[in-house]
Amino acid sequence: MPDLLYAYYGDDFTGSTDVLESLAEGGVAGVLLLREPTRTLLARFPGVRAVGMAGDSRSRSPEWMDRHLPHAFAALGALGPRIVHYKTCSTFDSSPGTGSIGRAMEIGARMCGGPVPILVGAPHLGRYVVFANLYADAGGTTYRIDRHPTMAHHPVTPMREADLRRHLADQTDMPVGHIPLDAIQAGATEARFASEVEHGAGAILFDGVAARDLLASGRAVLARDDVRFAVGSSGVTRALLAAWEADGMVQGPTELPRAGSVERLLVISGSCSPVTAAQIGWAEAKGWTMLRVDPASCDEAAVAAQAAAALGEGRSTVLYSANGPLSEGERAGGAQLGVRLGRITRSIRAQVAVPRILFAGGDTSSHAVAELGLDALTWRAPLAPGAPLCRAHGGSDEAPLELVLKGGQMGGEDFFESVRSGAGPAAR
Repeated sequence: MPDLLYAYYGDDFTGSTDVLESLAEGGVAGVLLLREPTRTLLARFPGVRAVGMAGDSRSRSPEWMDRHLPHAFAALGALGPRIVHYKTCSTFDSSPGTGSIGRAMEIGARMCGGPVPILVGAPHLGRYVVFANLYADAGGTTYRIDRHPTMAHHPVTPMREADLRRHLADQTDMPVGHIPLDAIQAGATEARFASEVEHGAGAILFDGVAARDLLASGRAVLARDDVRFAVGSSGVTRALLAAWEADGMVQGPTELPRAGSVERLLVISGSCSPVTAAQIGWAEAKGWTMLRVDPASCDEAAVAAQAAAALGEGRSTVLYSANGPLSEGERAGGAQLGVRLGRITRSIRAQVAVPRILFAGGDTSSHAVAELGLDALTWRAPLAPGAPLCRAHGGSDEAPLELVLKGGQMGGEDFFESVRSGAGPAAR
């Protein structure tokens, strides 16, 4: 594709829409594909300068990655972008056996060559990397990631180590270098990057706590012609956009539209986060229809019929599998739960018009949205950082559909209502 700046593979669908938001706010048109790119599919989105593929590698094994990621990276690389980005969650949660970022990094480095920059800090989401340690906001308080009230207790990939170099050392033998915050803020980012590569680092972790740090990192990444592959959160996207804007290659921040409201909202939640639990509690207190879904077994047809009836009566409805962290001994539903929730959603849509759906939970959302048979998503409007409103394209029916994909820890207590009413940030 001519003039393509950037391509990315998202390790879950939720984080993939986070990148769409960053691109839109940076004035770059992008599309997120939910299947492999083809000329026919891409022809439906003329003028885009960034292309993403939504995946579910966050919940997959290293062996699965070995079979699937090379093909995905090759498909994106064939489009001719300046750089291919393996987009991870901003909390970087992963393990040697599930969602191994180290394995994905090895595959990308082998295919693309050159040193691999790692940028995880995303100040716009309350994510900060300081002397290689990751910190994340929760409820207005910033925690080291291994003490974070959600991520330290994630049901599948709990974060036990805040030093991301040590965290990656359990997943890969690649030497991981580091560019500390003091070097970045002293204007030595490019020199330190070169030094780390010269001393044998195959991947280099960048600190970052503010937009200016991302700008310095983006410039250092783009200054090297041998960098063709990067790993990290939407901090990678923000860093590149800042550098491209400084060089006059993109227009920078643009005026953002309002989302507008819908009469009723369907919420599908597989999240175990206490943040999502508070949002579920808020909706219940406001009289929304609440339907609990057993992750192991439920009558999908009956649940779908109940939800469709409530929505048909104009009532916003929440289907949820958990109300906060799982009890000891309970197992996360994972892919099986996501597929079940996706089938229920598809059945609901067959019975009643649902113009807007919110999916909560990074792991389950990927599998649930995949069941809808959509082709692509494009950015529609802002709602909350990291959880924008998106327009769905394709699928088995052409009824207009808008989606919000929310990570478990995203949004305030009344976020469900914000999605229904479209009460995002003011246009700017």
